[in-house]
Amino acid sequence: MNQKKKSGKAEVQKFLDEIKIIDPEKSDIFIELRQIIFEFFPKTEERIMYGGIVFFLNEEMYSGLFLNKNHITLEFGNGFLMKDPHGILEGSGKYRRHLKIMEMEDIANKEVRFFVQQAV
Repeated sequence: MNQKKKSGKAEVQKFLDEIKIIDPEKSDIFIELRQIIFEFFPKTEERIMYGGIVFFLNEEMYSGLFLNKNHITLEFGNGFLMKDPHGILEGSGKYRRHLKIMEMEDIANKEVRFFVQQAV
């Protein structure tokens, strides 16, 4: 696998480094999810907000990654617009939908790439 992208923002890199210390297994998943976002949207800007990393393109927030005790939440700001033929997305709010990722296999099983490519 290619080398993982380091953040150009010190506060984001510090957050990533802290997750690695707190929970190395979830850190690997978190970093892989972040990598997928940058594969599809390389010009993404990331910021620490709401206790996680939030992703922006052209100043519009489209996704976020949040570490929880038992899982990682991959959130989509306009998830209500996404195609979801297998009913995988969670959430019933007006706009947002999310995926709960508990293990590395969930990245494939929950079709993360399919949803990330629809995020913008």
